[in-house]
Order: sequence, then structure tokens, then C-alpha cells
Amino acid sequence: MPTITTKDGTRIYYNDWGTGQPVVFSHGWPLSADAFEDQMFYLASKGYRVIAHDRRGHGRSDQPWHGNDLDTYADDLAELVQKLDLKGAVHVGHSTGGGEVARYIGRHGTSRVAKAVFIGAIPPLMLKTPSNPKGTPIDVFNQLRAGVLADRSQFFKDLTIPFYGYNHPGAKVSEGVRDAFWLQSMMAGFPACYFCIKAFSETDTTEDLKKVDVPALFLHGDDDQIVPIEAAAIPASKIVKGATLKIIKGAPHGMCTTLKDVVNEELLAFLKA
Repeated sequence: MPTITTKDGTRIYYNDWGTGQPVVFSHGWPLSADAFEDQMFYLASKGYRVIAHDRRGHGRSDQPWHGNDLDTYADDLAELVQKLDLKGAVHVGHSTGGGEVARYIGRHGTSRVAKAVFIGAIPPLMLKTPSNPKGTPIDVFNQLRAGVLADRSQFFKDLTIPFYGYNHPGAKVSEGVRDAFWLQSMMAGFPACYFCIKAFSETDTTEDLKKVDVPALFLHGDDDQIVPIEAAAIPASKIVKGATLKIIKGAPHGMCTTLKDVVNEELLAFLKA
């Protein structure tokens, strides 16, 4: 399997398909590179080189106890970019991956970055605080941690329902999609499943977003039940100078799968712009 080894000895698995301008994907918790397979196959077929790694602790990468934080995730991404010598790359981050992209730019700059895309992404801050009143209360994240500890297999099965908006009357539920989510989630190591919750909920990326000086696109569904848009893409897109915000009506958090054609077309248009 194609891997790189980071400075702390962690092996990071990645997919690398096609040729052309590189498009680098950073997935959400608790998934893997496979969460972007629809976008990757589509863009590789359109003449782009697409790369997606399994974040440390997730998928086919190593499962270390330490390093399940946005700083380390961003540094791992930087090592991948450097070792593959990617230049003029478009970085696409979904959910936690959006925080990873923001922190990567905040820590490593945009010398190798052409554009950035944030899909249902966590920036600037998910947690409700006095200065972030539209955020999600800490009790919700404590419930996520409790679910992981109690029975993470069942917890991940249950999570697919709000993740893909399957809890709406008349929703067309795909058991295959639910199974794929569960499989990816169960490939993640227990430490990452638990510790990453703090990373994606309590990390403030406001200062990172201020350093995004390349064209940026925010795609977010107005029915995102995991990362509510009011505390995410709406304020985040105002922090990034010149950013474009596109709100996908009725789209859930997992729109890269349920509305893959819409997401694919938006990505291709942004890449060509």
C-alpha cells in the first residue's frame, strides 16, 4: 500500500489517482479517504491528479495514541504534500478535514496551495462559547464520547441517520451507504475515534482562516445536522477574504455521497474558474 512515514514514525496511507493538477482531499471523522471516492473518480476522469490520505488513526493508516489533534493532522498533511512534491494543489476538506485544511494553511502557508474548498467544514469553531453563541453545546460532544465508549459499533450505525439526513419523512435510505460509513468508522482506531472529538469540536481556526489568501469555496447544506451552518460556513466564509459561499438547499452533512453529482459539478466549476 502507498504510505509515507511522518517525523514521529506514523505511517500514513494515501490514494493517488490520475494525472494533472493535484487535488488533495482531507476527510471527516471517523471516516477515511474512501469517503471521497465519488469526487476522486470523477475528477481523475476529468484530467486531475487526486490524492486522499487516511488521517492518522483512521482507515489504513497507523493508530498511534498521540497526535490526534489538528496541529498534528495539519503537519501530517504538510509532510504528505512535501514528500509527493505537490505544487499548485487544490485542497478540499470535509468536516474535520476542513479544519485540517485551515490549520495546514495557518501553519504552513499557501506556497504550494492554489485554492481551498471547505465542504460541511468545522471552521471556525463548533463549540458553543460566550463568544460563539451559535455553536454546539459541550453536552452534545460529551454524548458523542459516551457513545464511542459504550458501543462504538452501534453508535456509528446510528450516526448514519442524521449524517445523511435519513431521519426526514420520505428520505430514500441506502443501507449500502450506511454500511460503507460503518465499515470506514470501524477501521478507525479507538484512540482516534475518541480524541478526535475534542480536536474537531474545541479547536478554534479563526486565525488560520485569516491566513487563507487563495480563492476559497465554502459548500454547506442548510440541513446539515452534524455541523450546523450558522456556526460554520456562514461566519467562516466572512473571515476568508473574497471567499465564495454556496448553500446547498436540503443538503445533509454527508452530501458528498447523497448529492455527489451536485458536489462534483461545484468542485469542477471551481477548479476551472
